[in-house]
Amino acid sequence: MGRNESVARIVMLLCFGAAILSLAMHWRMIGGERQSQESANRLQGDPTRASSAASASTLSSMPAAKSGKVEKNVIRETKLAKNNRLVVDQAKKPKFFLAQIAEPKSANSVVGKSQVVVDLSDRRAYVYTKDEVIASYPISVGKKGWETPTGSFQIMHMQHYPAWRHPITGKVFAAGTDSPLGDRWIGFWSDGRNQIGFHGTPDVEVIGTAISHGCLRMRNPDVRMLYKQVGLGTTVIVRD
Repeated sequence: MGRNESVARIVMLLCFGAAILSLAMHWRMIGGERQSQESANRLQGDPTRASSAASASTLSSMPAAKSGKVEKNVIRETKLAKNNRLVVDQAKKPKFFLAQIAEPKSANSVVGKSQVVVDLSDRRAYVYTKDEVIASYPISVGKKGWETPTGSFQIMHMQHYPAWRHPITGKVFAAGTDSPLGDRWIGFWSDGRNQIGFHGTPDVEVIGTAISHGCLRMRNPDVRMLYKQVGLGTTVIVRD
């Protein structure tokens, strides 16, 4: 009798212990599922973390050779972007020359396809392409003491709406159609300080006279056309 009671108690204790162990394992499984669900919700609510997690996973699975190639491409693109910013910043810097123009700039790519012949006595500029005259413009030339230099030259500077500094007084005239340089500047001669070239003028009544400081003045519509017909390096022949 006593022995049977002892056996029954042992069996009850074993059953009770098994039940407790099973309940603990069940609670642990529920807690793990809840933690996983919370982590997923946090990733969905924060796209930055999700993107970072995906990127980290991709990079970790990327072969070493490809990772090095990607890093080189990133470095190259960064350098290109930096250089572009430097170019833009430099283009914004205002500059004035003691000659007739402000900032010289390149223009058309027609070098070798045309040349300009200036006849000072005729007071006209002729544009040639393969020995054929394709345009002719009336001009003003340099006055006495400021004669336009003769010879063979090449176009060195081209610019839209140039500013101008008077070679004697030093006064600076703002760019624009009403500027003494008009709408365009096409420079072909320089002594390192002063410059001479074609440019527009708002004073169309002086066209055909000897009135400039050596430059060749043109009507604004004419100088805009000439600007399209020449480029840096185009030959300019000036003759009496």
